[in-house]
Amino acid sequence: MIVVDTSGVLALLDADDPDHERCVQALSLGGAPFVVPAGILGEAGYLIEAKLGTRALAGFVDELQSRAFALDCGEDDFAVIASLLERYADLRLGLADAAVVACAERRGAPVLTLDFRDFAPIAREGRIALSLPG
Repeated sequence: MIVVDTSGVLALLDADDPDHERCVQALSLGGAPFVVPAGILGEAGYLIEAKLGTRALAGFVDELQSRAFALDCGEDDFAVIASLLERYADLRLGLADAAVVACAERRGAPVLTLDFRDFAPIAREGRIALSLPG
């Protein structure tokens, strides 16, 4: 199982991304399910459409609908998210990244991300593992 961050989703969807193959390989090594926290959907949707276009966004929605990615709603994660936002205020973690960390902690799963600026300090503290070390 791997929890996928927005940066991982973008690299997976974009075959021209320099990290595309690394991300595909990380997923193949990590095994299903590939979990997308609901907290990243707005950010991911916006960035997919802005960077890759409406076709790629429609493809991502199709992947969610067909259950290629497991959607994790994390209804009980808000206390953890609030704590993470306070604890890592200097990182300006944001709701999406905090939702990824909370989901990964709860599931005991590594995070597929290319956003090492935000996630590496949290991983160094042992809260999460990264499937692509930076």
